[in-house]
Amino acid sequence: MATHESPVKAHQDADANGVAQRTILYDGRKAAHRLHVLIVGCGMGGLAAAHCLGQAGHKVTLFESASAIGEVGAGIQVTPNVSRLLQRWGVGDTLERVAVRPEAIVLRRYDTGERVGYTRWSDMEKQYGAPYYHIHRADLHKLLFDLASPFMTLRLKSTVVSVDPNAPSVTLASGEVVHGDLIIGADGVKSMIQGVVLGYTNPAEPTGDAAYRAIIPSELLLKDPELKGFVEVPEMTGWMGPERHIMAYNIRAKKEFNIVLIHPDDGSVESWTAEGNADKMRADFADFEPRIRKLLSFVNSTLNWRLMDRQPLSTWIHPSSKVMLLGDACHPMLPYRAQGAAMAIEDGAVLGNLLSRLQDPSQLGPLIQAYQDLRLPRTAETQRQSRLNQHIFHLPDGPEQEARDAAMRQAMEAELRKMQGGRSSEDALEGSPNQWADPKKNAAQFMYDADAAVERWWRTVGERTVGRSGGRESYSERAYAKL
Repeated sequence: MATHESPVKAHQDADANGVAQRTILYDGRKAAHRLHVLIVGCGMGGLAAAHCLGQAGHKVTLFESASAIGEVGAGIQVTPNVSRLLQRWGVGDTLERVAVRPEAIVLRRYDTGERVGYTRWSDMEKQYGAPYYHIHRADLHKLLFDLASPFMTLRLKSTVVSVDPNAPSVTLASGEVVHGDLIIGADGVKSMIQGVVLGYTNPAEPTGDAAYRAIIPSELLLKDPELKGFVEVPEMTGWMGPERHIMAYNIRAKKEFNIVLIHPDDGSVESWTAEGNADKMRADFADFEPRIRKLLSFVNSTLNWRLMDRQPLSTWIHPSSKVMLLGDACHPMLPYRAQGAAMAIEDGAVLGNLLSRLQDPSQLGPLIQAYQDLRLPRTAETQRQSRLNQHIFHLPDGPEQEARDAAMRQAMEAELRKMQGGRSSEDALEGSPNQWADPKKNAAQFMYDADAAVERWWRTVGERTVGRSGGRESYSERAYAKL
């Protein structure tokens, strides 16, 4: 069992201790052939994988180079495709206490604040079967840590410096060699394990953007008549401007207000923890509407993160089938679609479900290949949608921006008619520059169920080609019925 040497500085209610032991996944199915899985990286994806693989009956050792687990980042979005997993894992009630359900996404013009786009989110659970949340990254990380802890041995201050993909084994900076049966590289955008799998490192491409991130105490907004509405009516509000945009929303039960400001990169670094200059941040957004200037006046310090893009990989699996990649190590996401953590958590869920069926060592290769086959197309499409939003949000003033705003207004009017009991054509919303207004994209993104995807693969392909798992059928039937 893992323990915190230095507790995550999460909200006091972000506590899932004991939950995993009371939760049964896969209808209690455990792998008949038990693996010792070595996971490199203690981020969202690594912890999700540790939890699900542990629930599937495998032994997990997780290596983290940091000396302690500390609070990093700011706000993060938990979309229905992830919240349904977290509910299934037993932390739904905790999410309700520490997170915020946004009522809508509102898109505004940068200089006037005029509303040009609107999509209701308060009915997410009704539409997609699970809620949409805004949460502090440290709170979500803490919940995943608590879920994974009973199933993993955590090795802090354990930097992996080399990998033998055939043994398989990892060598630590101390010189210690640790052997296992499967190595998972969940070591982030600068993944060392990726180089082992590919034989080279996938090059990073500058987006030209960087992101300031800051958190403002909500009490400051509530004291201002012009700003209190941002707290009283929790929405995700976006301001779109030439080469820049802002996203802002409530976290921590509306006690904090998270703000992310995307701007032209001017020499920042690709790091969650790099300090930015608050005065320069204010100068960079001085031409935005007065409410933005008020909000930024509350910011004393900020983080500044360089946004780098990477193309989809040709493979996530070493030819030995004993080393594989997960999360940002194989599909890093730009933040414009808010799906980075979601994709990593889905990876862990899919992998755990697949490997709960492992009966014999000969099945490992086919099951790992199924993981890639199920995940790579979805993550590549999500990466594409993220890149598209960068272009949409940052148009310079002119004809293309005017056409974007007109199309967003059309989608907003259709949404408002629907809210008033009228009817709107979903076909008219398809391809909207407000991608959250596109019902087909929403269904593909938010109705996705990682477990159901595995169940479908098992019924249509896996059971015939890999072999009967011997597990019970009721869990499969329930998840498959959701497709």
